[in-house]
Amino acid sequence: MNENLRDLNDVLAEVNSVIIEGCRISGRSSDDVEIIGVTKTHGPDVVREGRDAGIGIFGENRVQEAAWKIEACGGGMDFHLIGHLQSNKIRVALPLFSAFHAVDSLKLLEGIERISSAEGHRPEVLLEVNISGEATKFGFKPDAIDSVIERVLEMHSITLTGLMTMAPYTPEVEATRPVFAGLRELRDRLEEKFDIGLPKLSMGMSNDYRIAVEEGATWLRLGTVLFGDRPKWKPQHEYRWEP
Repeated sequence: MNENLRDLNDVLAEVNSVIIEGCRISGRSSDDVEIIGVTKTHGPDVVREGRDAGIGIFGENRVQEAAWKIEACGGGMDFHLIGHLQSNKIRVALPLFSAFHAVDSLKLLEGIERISSAEGHRPEVLLEVNISGEATKFGFKPDAIDSVIERVLEMHSITLTGLMTMAPYTPEVEATRPVFAGLRELRDRLEEKFDIGLPKLSMGMSNDYRIAVEEGATWLRLGTVLFGDRPKWKPQHEYRWEP
């Protein structure tokens, strides 16, 4: 067995023990929580090792990088786009990803809907909400989300399943709790107001996932804790990019 894979199995066991404890604290089943292995800037070999260790979903931030990697891995894996999607890359991105976590504008939503309808896609979509209010972060303001939901309910070629947020990076991880709790509370309010199900909460990364689980996360976006420090990614010239 590959030495790196054996190490990854050990790390996954530790991460899963944290998830189990967090779910015990929050009174839910650990089956409700899935790990998304964030493989941005890592090569296809890391994706394959993650797959062999039992990771079922992989998260990428860049459409071009993911396209090369998916092709190199030979398909058969589930990829989510967890980074910002530019409107001019929607058409290329739709066949690559089953879910889009960081949908952060009405213009982008409408573009995904229009192109999905024309090309026969029905992607899973999460709305990114800027709970922390940081100027450097993408996302809808919490007080603007109701009107966005109203527009989404008129769409027919996307499936809205939840919300996504990023907490500020801080060594004091308890400081992230209000952000994660805020997303959960917003989700609960929207479900009640609009009588819809929003089962997915994409929140929590390598440094703060314990708190995110305790506050209701269902998708954890984990990279460094699983795969180590990220290398600097260089475009793969053998992949022919067609925007």
